[in-house]
Amino acid sequence: MIRVQVRPNEPLEAALRRFKRQCNYAGIFRLAKKHAYHEKSSDKKRREERERLRNILMAERKRSGAPMGRSNKKRRTRTKPGADRRNNDAPDFDPLTADTTIQKTDS
Repeated sequence: MIRVQVRPNEPLEAALRRFKRQCNYAGIFRLAKKHAYHEKSSDKKRREERERLRNILMAERKRSGAPMGRSNKKRRTRTKPGADRRNNDAPDFDPLTADTTIQKTDS
């Protein structure tokens, strides 16, 4: 049984939020939905078989290291902040060794 004591100077909404969270963690809402309607034994077997297959597939994917989400999603590559998308063959600019003198041109 879940009990929530209202703390001194605590609003009722906060206590109700804590109660709902504890019910959710305990799985009470899931059980209530599950037992709300009668499920035929054949439907129950079919559902459990689908759940079993789904668990096996997820375990295989996890073991192989494949991504768990949708595979047809476009993935964005992350770049470091401040890094521009130039050719990596060019050497990086080093301000300590760079020539800082300004050359005047005759015009």
